[in-house]
Amino acid sequence: MPDAIAILDFGSQYAQLIARRVRELHVYCELFPWDAPQAQMDAIQPKGYILSGGPNSVYDAGAPAIPNFILESGLPVLGICYGMQTLTHALGGRVAASQEREYGPAEIETVLPNPLLPSGRQRVWMSHGDRIESAPAGFQILAASPNSPAAAMGDVAARRYGVQFHPEVHHTPGGLEVLRNFVVGICGAQPDWTPESIITQAVERVRTQAGGQRVLTAVSGGVDSSVATALAHRAVGEQLTAVFVDNGLLRMGEREQVRAAFEGTLGPRLVVVDAADTFLRALRGVTEPEAKRRIIGETFIRVFEHEARKLGEVPFLVQGTIYPDVVESSAPDRNKAARIKTHHNVGGLPEGLTFRLIEPLRYLFKDEVRAVGQALGLPAGLIWRQPFPGPGLAVRCLGEVTAERLEILRQADAVFTDELGRAGMLNQKEREAGGIAQAFAVLLPVYSVGVMGDQRTYHETAALRAVTTEDFMTADWARLPYELLARVSSRIVNEVKGVNRVVYDVTSKPPATIEWE
Repeated sequence: MPDAIAILDFGSQYAQLIARRVRELHVYCELFPWDAPQAQMDAIQPKGYILSGGPNSVYDAGAPAIPNFILESGLPVLGICYGMQTLTHALGGRVAASQEREYGPAEIETVLPNPLLPSGRQRVWMSHGDRIESAPAGFQILAASPNSPAAAMGDVAARRYGVQFHPEVHHTPGGLEVLRNFVVGICGAQPDWTPESIITQAVERVRTQAGGQRVLTAVSGGVDSSVATALAHRAVGEQLTAVFVDNGLLRMGEREQVRAAFEGTLGPRLVVVDAADTFLRALRGVTEPEAKRRIIGETFIRVFEHEARKLGEVPFLVQGTIYPDVVESSAPDRNKAARIKTHHNVGGLPEGLTFRLIEPLRYLFKDEVRAVGQALGLPAGLIWRQPFPGPGLAVRCLGEVTAERLEILRQADAVFTDELGRAGMLNQKEREAGGIAQAFAVLLPVYSVGVMGDQRTYHETAALRAVTTEDFMTADWARLPYELLARVSSRIVNEVKGVNRVVYDVTSKPPATIEWE
């Protein structure tokens, strides 16, 4: 086992960001529900604990509390926001409601030299309605802000710390350094969580799980399923058969691109299944997003079960599930945050599943998946391919999904990505420099009146979405040049029959998600 940090999730939507920042330090960590059994956390042999934020107040009846075994372990502890408050409450300090809620940017000043915080002033991000009125015995105030007399506290001898701000978010510029000071400096964790070590461990786990039995892998052509397939192939070789399901919900030219990628680099033989009619029949008349995802998840599995029966006994299915899928779906093993949407390969899986799932990327973030893909030697074009949701165009085709509407959406999306590509905004260098991470078109069931060729039209609306992000857990809308947007709009209304209006989405995540459904 690599050196590890256990992160306790007290219900924060952004607890996974703490995990991602710790992984950026090349230190392994896992996120656990705050009330997970001690044995579950002990299994990773943690060098220390981080307590996340959360929506509760510590003085509420039944509020989540820090487990006693953590306090008895003698290991370092860092509480963040609610985590600081529950640590204070458990050790005899006092937490009370603030006279005014502190949300947004703030400036704190370190008032006592310490191993956790840099000296002087720093800009941080606050989000809390309670504050520390008195620190527990043995703790000293390390930093303060105008609204938080105890913006940070610490018992240096016991290696226990708390910060009222959120070091995990980008709005705290020095936050990563604070986490480094705790994880590496105070906990003594070695930064040995690298792509090479991830590959070694993932291959060993897949090989152990599959044994000598046959394995199917679900491929979509995206980076997640491709990296999962490459890892599985390295682990089990000829035991693996790759299956690509053309569900009729793909982007333009996708089927051909997937076939070319597998024939060129990925190794296992590829079986292509044409199931477009099956999926469209199942989706007929369905408009509710969660219903779409559940239907697609179940249909997806049933198609694979059918293919497995044709191939003989194949008990295992490899999926490219990654950590944000698990968190947003509020999967059973990570169920302290509210469900945002059901990912078809997590919460959308049907009961009575006949496969045993192999998910080598289940607790990796997108950037880690790409780093592993690079270490595996996969082509850059595959690693940096535009992300695409598992349910495909079904969650970009708002309202009922039909073959006709999908074709309209396909063409509009192709125009948008073509123009972005011509402008050099979709290449690897641009993305690594903070450029566009994801861009696509959405078809809205909103009809409006237009005029084309001196005649009245009454057609649907295409919405364009382009975002910048490092982790896909938070994102900002891309400030595209007006000239580019004008070209895209002109081409869509002229080339795509059925659209007479184009709009651009200028909403960040949160409050929106990147996808519309």
